[in-house]
Amino acid sequence: MALQVFTAVTGAAWESELVGALDRADHGVTVVRRCVDVADLLAAASTGTGQAVLLSAELRRLDGDTVSRLLAAGVAVVGLVEPGDDASADRLRQLGVARVLPADTDAARIAAALREAVAGPSAGAGQVGHDIADTRAALPALGVPDDPAGRPAGRGRVVAVWGPTGAPGRTTVAVGLADEAARLGVSTLLVDADVYGGVVAQALGLLDESPGISAAARQATAGTLDVARLARLAWAVTPQLRVLTGLARADRWPELRPQAVGTVLDQARRLSALTVVDCAFCVEEDEELSFDTAAPRRNGVTTTVLEQADTVLCVSGADPVALQRTIRALGQQRDVLPAVRPGVVVNQVRRGPVPGDPRREIGDALTRFTGAPVVGFLPADRRATDAALAAGRTLGEVAERSALRTGLRDLAAELTGVPVPGRSRRRR
Repeated sequence: MALQVFTAVTGAAWESELVGALDRADHGVTVVRRCVDVADLLAAASTGTGQAVLLSAELRRLDGDTVSRLLAAGVAVVGLVEPGDDASADRLRQLGVARVLPADTDAARIAAALREAVAGPSAGAGQVGHDIADTRAALPALGVPDDPAGRPAGRGRVVAVWGPTGAPGRTTVAVGLADEAARLGVSTLLVDADVYGGVVAQALGLLDESPGISAAARQATAGTLDVARLARLAWAVTPQLRVLTGLARADRWPELRPQAVGTVLDQARRLSALTVVDCAFCVEEDEELSFDTAAPRRNGVTTTVLEQADTVLCVSGADPVALQRTIRALGQQRDVLPAVRPGVVVNQVRRGPVPGDPRREIGDALTRFTGAPVVGFLPADRRATDAALAAGRTLGEVAERSALRTGLRDLAAELTGVPVPGRSRRRR
């Protein structure tokens, strides 16, 4: 059976010739509709009569939401650009179009690209999720970037800081890791992607009405986000630390679409050697996953970050209630994102809530009930965290000798592979 294809290549001189070549030759492709604009294309996609679409970067009002809705409708997308137009090709890729070809490509190659897009990625390609059964052994060193502008020479890494509901200290850990990595000389971007109530800006004494991640997501949706624009949207807290602030109000969560946030992370990898993302707690499937609608997905941002991250750290509290929440959250995460394998960071460890040696007891319990490795224990230090919040500063600035600060510095050193100055690295 011939592949049913839409086109949305309005205004291009080569469009009619291409459609004729696809229809005339024996390529196994039939053009069932030539769409004149985005609205016409989305309406055709909703009918289920087409399996793929050929579209151009010049299509009016084409954005990331359009591509996402086409893919959600089961329509694979292949982009066409004028020969040599690298800017349009980059824009299409940023919008989520994986296959982009010059318009002078022969019809047989275009037909093959359409079939490949419909078939999807080959088995095993682009596997999402990372097993960090032992963080110290699994993470290669980031090293200090060679670029004098502070950008990494290669592709940066993304660390997602996630955890269950109940304030286990996700933001404290995310801010602390980003700050300590920057102090080790690693160019770092801290991103507040908590759609239920991000407070990174407040924790660091920054203006929370600044554009931040919402502006970056808007530019990503329009296909105009690049490294330079992302750098301008982020606060330069120190020479090695930038911060992309979160939503000023939780009810603005529809501004963050999962596809757009994924694009922001792609550009973040180019901007910094390390990107630390403060995530929301919830990963349950919501509107767009549960029903056949195009409604925004509040939890889609969190699942997108967890899927794209190189390392996922699940922050747990150290009391029985917090541990129960962590066990349940990890079970739900495995159901929704089975390929993602977090490591657990136990925060607020102290004597009292757990009898005996808290580290041993907690580590044994988490390993037994979740199978997730415990990659770090962070001591409770309320005095230091209160001082940092009151001043709008990091622990490294207000409580240099704090035990919690020391724990975060050691964890950052393990994640980045950069040793703490004046301390010999432990043998692995």
